Amino acid sequence: MDLERDMQRIDEANQELLLKIQEKEDEIQRLESEITQTGDLTEDEEWEKDNYATMEREQALQELEEETGRLERKNETLVHSITELQKKVKLQQLEALCADQEQELVKVMEEHAFVTQLCEDQALCIKKYQETLRKIEEELETRFLEREVSKVLSMNSRGKGYSSQNNENNSVPRKATLFGKGIFRYLFFIILFFIRLLGYIFFHNLEFTAGVPVAQLEGERSNSDREGKICSEEVVIPEGKGTSSFLDSISRCPD
Repeated sequence: MDLERDMQRIDEANQELLLKIQEKEDEIQRLESEITQTGDLTEDEEWEKDNYATMEREQALQELEEETGRLERKNETLVHSITELQKKVKLQQLEALCADQEQELVKVMEEHAFVTQLCEDQALCIKKYQETLRKIEEELETRFLEREVSKVLSMNSRGKGYSSQNNENNSVPRKATLFGKGIFRYLFFIILFFIRLLGYIFFHNLEFTAGVPVAQLEGERSNSDREGKICSEEVVIPEGKGTSSFLDSISRCPD
């Protein structure tokens, strides 16, 4: 009986131990499952974190690329605007330069017209001087012929050989004297004309180098035209008057 009780107690103790072992095994399995689940969760969290960081980096990279594209488009727009502005500035500069050149061309054309008119006036003045000199020569020749004719008539009226010979001998130096006077007067008027012509040229160069306005030049030209007309009117030798009237008219001409 005691043995059976002991066996029964041993069996009960064994069962209790088995139960405890079973409980321990269950607990170990539970712990292992928990550990396994914890590892999986950790790996999932790390993967999610890595995936999230990768997505953030990709999104930031995409935003950066979009911002770079916008900046490049803005840069292209600015470059195009700058190019257009430079073209407009160059065009304005060229327009201003063309306007200045047109003004200079107008001034040059006006100056050319003034010089042409001055040359025409000088040519007219030369023509008038030539006509005046021709009239003087004709007058001198006429007077010389009149004197010669009067001398011949006086010589014929006297009818004396000795007196006629003396008159002929005296007429030769007189003829030479009159001819020399005519040449001297001719040279004098030519020199006077060239002096006046040089004065006009010097005055014209002085005005252009000093930058005299065109209006003032036109005023001077009109004054010179009026003076030239007055001078030409005074230079005309009236019939019946000699070279003294011509010299008086030349002296009255303005310089």
